[in-house]
Order: sequence, then C-alpha cells, then structure tokens
Amino acid sequence: MENTLNDIAGLRVRAESSVRDCIAAIGENRRKIALVVDADDILLGIVTDGDIRRGILRGLSIDASVTEIMNDRPTVASPDEDAESVLSKFDVPGIDHVPVVGPDGRVLDLITRGGLHAAKPVSTPVVLMAGGRGQRLYPLTKDVPKPMLPIGEMPLLEIILRRLAAQGFVNVYISVNYLADVIIDHVGDGRQFGLKVEYLHEDKPLGTAGALAALAGAFHEPFLVMNSDLLTHVDLRELLSFHKANSAAGTIGVREHVIEIPYGVVNLDGVKVASMAEKPLHRSLVNAGIYALEPLVLDRLSPGEYADMPTLLGMLMAEGRDVTAFPIHESWLDIGRPEDLIRARTDSDKWMTQ
Repeated sequence: MENTLNDIAGLRVRAESSVRDCIAAIGENRRKIALVVDADDILLGIVTDGDIRRGILRGLSIDASVTEIMNDRPTVASPDEDAESVLSKFDVPGIDHVPVVGPDGRVLDLITRGGLHAAKPVSTPVVLMAGGRGQRLYPLTKDVPKPMLPIGEMPLLEIILRRLAAQGFVNVYISVNYLADVIIDHVGDGRQFGLKVEYLHEDKPLGTAGALAALAGAFHEPFLVMNSDLLTHVDLRELLSFHKANSAAGTIGVREHVIEIPYGVVNLDGVKVASMAEKPLHRSLVNAGIYALEPLVLDRLSPGEYADMPTLLGMLMAEGRDVTAFPIHESWLDIGRPEDLIRARTDSDKWMTQ
C-alpha cells in the first residue's frame, strides 16, 4: 500500500480560517483535502473539494468560516492499524481520504484513494471547441489561432491536452475552423500526448455548440465539452461523477464572480430609506465554459447550423429536463482578452503543473 507520507503541513488550516483560505490550501496541495486543526494541531475535521462545492451551491460565501463546511466526524485510521483494515475504509462510497491520527489527536499521515490505485483510463469522450477566431486578441491571432498562443513553454491547447491525459482521458475531439492546419500540424493524432485525437471540421463558424452535430450517434455515454481558451486545475472526473450522480441531461461548470459596486447603495421602501450599504459586493455564478452532456443532446442540433451552448441547454430546460451546475473553486482563467493572456503568461509555471 502506497501512502502520501510526504509533507502534510501544507494540508493544515486553522479552525478560524475562511473557506477562501481552505480553497487556497487545497489548490496548493493538489490532494483535494484540507485538515482543519486547532492551535495545538489537533484534528477537528476535514474539508474536501466536494464540501466546498456543496457550500457554494447552497449560497455560502467563501469568506465564511471553514467550520461551516467542515466534516467534523471524518473516517480516520490509527498508526498501528493493519493494511487490510485501512483498505476496507475505502469501500465506503465517498471516502477518498483517510487521515492517520495518533493517540494525541494529531495527524501523522494521510492515505488517499489515489495513492492506493493508479489512475485508470477514462473512456468518456472530451470535445474541445477550438474553431473561434480570437478577435479580441488580434493581431496576436492574425497568424496563430488562439488555442495555439504560447503560455510559457507550450501552446495553450497543449497544456489542456496534457492535463486531460494526466487525468486519464483518452478520446478527444477538437473542433477546428480558423487556421485549422496550425492546430492539426501541432497536435496530429494526439499520440505524442497519450491521446487519440480526431477533428470536427467547421466550414464556417458554428458557435459554441454547432460543431457537436457531427457527433450525433457517435456516443452512448455522457461526454464532456470544454472551450479551448481556458486554463483550469479542475478535475474533470469530478464534474463527470457529479453529472452522473444527479442524472442530469446537462451539467454546466460554474465559477463565482464577484463585482464591487463602487458607490454606497441606498435601498428604499417607497420613499423611505430602508437600509444603506457602502460599496457592497455582488456575487454571481457564471458559466465557466465546461460541460457534461448526455448523448440525447446531440439530437437537438442540425449539421452545419449555428448553435450556442446556452441556447442548447435552454432547449433541454424547456423540455423539462434537468440541467445542473457544478461549482468550480479551483484555479480558472478564461483567456479572452489581452490582459488575461498576460496573466496566464505571468503565472505560466502555475498552469504547467498537472
């Protein structure tokens, strides 16, 4: 049995920490867990990325106390527990992390499901939408399609492909139109990345969903769709599991976006002032450009016809089918504007990590 004996100090957050602090800790350690401890490093509970997503869905602010989402009765193991007993703890659905806790209540080690088993290949197809012109980044995109703009040592699209491969995905489709040859010449059949890549050729711009019509009848299981102009550390396997667990026709990855109103806001009751707030924050969940869809969705599209993803998902909801939202708290950056590209390049080392 292989465990994660390397340094667990970075997994710890204090009980007085915020959810935001917890997100940062989880993002840095890449193990999808934070250990909530008191001032003496005694374990009080754990927080997983799933706990954070559920908190966001119920409207919890990321500035709230981490104790509001903490599991204060986690499954743990003792240092002298035999391997068979520890392994049996992972037989319980939803148990992916087991802290090893000493008699004094301090965490000595953390055993993870990922440390016990090598990542299995994921048969789920992934469609990358790469046919756009990237007009807001012109003239940088005059001779280079946006997905091929360099971020550090490699093109944006290659970073995405390598992350898919690291998560176990194998089957990838890429929609191409503008400067398609540049993409195809670099990616090829995907063999160099450990992937099998096929292409959806658009004769004209078909929007964020139109190219999917070419796949009608090709899939018999849910599939993922992702814009090829974004960087994120989200584990797409988690999104896929969420989608299946909710038996949805479609799932949208969503991201919290906060806007500060730069003035004092006055709320009225008729002509009377009911309350005032100085520069309040307005929080919204926005579309993160990542989706899980059922094959039936493809029947709503016509080959060669323009279609946007919001319209397609709206059709499903109009039919009474469920469309769910999967909160993304991990690092995420949409590269639509020059300033976004600068940010990505400034933090290129961060995005290179799988």
